[in-house]
Amino acid sequence: MNPDRYAPIGVFDSGLGGLTVVREIMRNLPDERLVYFGDTARVPYGSKSKATVIRYSRQIVRFLRTQKVKAIVIACNTASALALDTIKPEIDIPIIGVVRPGTDMAVKATKNKRIGVIATESTIRSGLYQRLIREADGEIAVFAKACPLFVPLVEEGWTRDPVTKIVAERYLEDLLKQRIDTLIMGCTHYPLLRSLLQEVAGTDVTLINPAYETAQALGRMLNENGILNDGQIEVGERYRFFASDTVERFNAFANSILPYEITTTQVPIESY
Repeated sequence: MNPDRYAPIGVFDSGLGGLTVVREIMRNLPDERLVYFGDTARVPYGSKSKATVIRYSRQIVRFLRTQKVKAIVIACNTASALALDTIKPEIDIPIIGVVRPGTDMAVKATKNKRIGVIATESTIRSGLYQRLIREADGEIAVFAKACPLFVPLVEEGWTRDPVTKIVAERYLEDLLKQRIDTLIMGCTHYPLLRSLLQEVAGTDVTLINPAYETAQALGRMLNENGILNDGQIEVGERYRFFASDTVERFNAFANSILPYEITTTQVPIESY
């Protein structure tokens, strides 16, 4: 028996958005234990430099290793785009981000080879979504749009507000003029706007949720490494949550989108 099978998965994000990835892992891999870290003291990552995002990500990985995790999910598009390739060779456990699972599904989904990507400014600026899509199929045209206002609107709870719809219409206008038939929600907050975005984009546009695709890719990765939890042994606490700043707002947001009531422990992440 591989004891690592029953160890938790580490998941981290710059703040709250990665909880959409946690929600999909809970739904799709219900036997797995999770340790989540939200870097709420230093959010957002979307406006930070690559060097800073790599430094933050290394600190969080060091903290997650103290929790004896068997694998890590970077549940942040910015950190996936800027830090994953640097960190992957530095650690001896499997690690994945949220960008590639989303691009893989978008490439499969598009019929007219015209894909839109919405994300934070630094994720768009990194060009990673665009590059991975073109590497998979050079005939695909990719149209990218930074949508910085979506994150504060989601965190304000305005997912169905008329103001948010007006903002979405403005952001998507140019992408829809390009006749895209597939749209990647390239920030972990954006799936919480899914129904509104579908309404604005129309039924002819397929929305890709990298959070769901990441949960599926994680299951495959755990299985390939022989560390998928088979549910035969109950070991310790199932879900643990940590944040780098005050936890009241974190708990309120988490409890609004997750199927379980959670409590969060504050961690001095700069000491790692």
